Amino acid sequence: MRTSRLKRIAALLIFSQIAVCAHASSQQAHPNKTSERVSSFAFEPLDRWKAAVLSGDRAAIAAFYATSPPARSKTPEGETQNPAEEAEFWSTLRHDGLDRLDVKVLEAKTVQPGVMALVLRFEAGVRTSSGEKPGVISGAQIWVQRLGEWRIISTQRSGFLEKENMRLPEPAKPNTNLYPDPAEAPTAISSALAAAAKDHKRVLLVFGGNWCYDCHVLDATFHSKAISPMVIANYHVVHVNVGDYDKNLDLAKKYEIPLDKGVPSLAILDPDGKLVVSQKKGEFESTVRLGPQDVVDFLKRWKPQGPG
Repeated sequence: MRTSRLKRIAALLIFSQIAVCAHASSQQAHPNKTSERVSSFAFEPLDRWKAAVLSGDRAAIAAFYATSPPARSKTPEGETQNPAEEAEFWSTLRHDGLDRLDVKVLEAKTVQPGVMALVLRFEAGVRTSSGEKPGVISGAQIWVQRLGEWRIISTQRSGFLEKENMRLPEPAKPNTNLYPDPAEAPTAISSALAAAAKDHKRVLLVFGGNWCYDCHVLDATFHSKAISPMVIANYHVVHVNVGDYDKNLDLAKKYEIPLDKGVPSLAILDPDGKLVVSQKKGEFESTVRLGPQDVVDFLKRWKPQGPG
């Protein structure tokens, strides 16, 4: 997932224009952001927004977006401060046949009291004459509570991407703990290298973050029936959390991972810690462009030559 696309949705939205809007919504600023446990996360305003989208009621959808100041929207078509455009997109999707919308919260952050930032994955089904056309929309929303009512002040999303174009297996439910605390990475790498020295495997570093859906897709691929045996037989996998592209930058530099090319990005080490190969061109940053054979070819090419 590339910076210029959606890989930094949370960071872009949280730090872009948030200070002014947040100050207007709360008299007391909070100095720290806190992350919610997404596995148990529930946000009733988001549920009501989803219901409005499924109803196709343009006015009901528009009521969720702030008007003073107007909500900011960033879409593949560009940026706007016209809240009506988001209502138009979602209501038109409904009138085009949308009959299913599953909303997955990949990350939730309380920026300060009364300000909630969400990184989202929308899995949709559009009814056509030949049956349901499944698709996905990646996005993010920032909600602010004013006078007891929650409103969206900033949003970013992709267009509707037909799921048939996504050839790698997707997780039934993203593992929101896939990437542990960034501070754990050095210890995890050391442990993996020690294990590799004993069983003659290699260490596979996967740089990314829990907000990156492509990272979850790649992990689901690693655990798929066809590919899992190859991973288990040849590699110790370590997920290196890069935060909002502000964590473990030293490790990215050490293992020659250019984070500006996107994540997930992989590096492979020998048991002695020597770098075997690293992805320098964002080869896996968009899983839409990958097929299972691409992953198999990579794993086969760089597997250890000795036992394992």
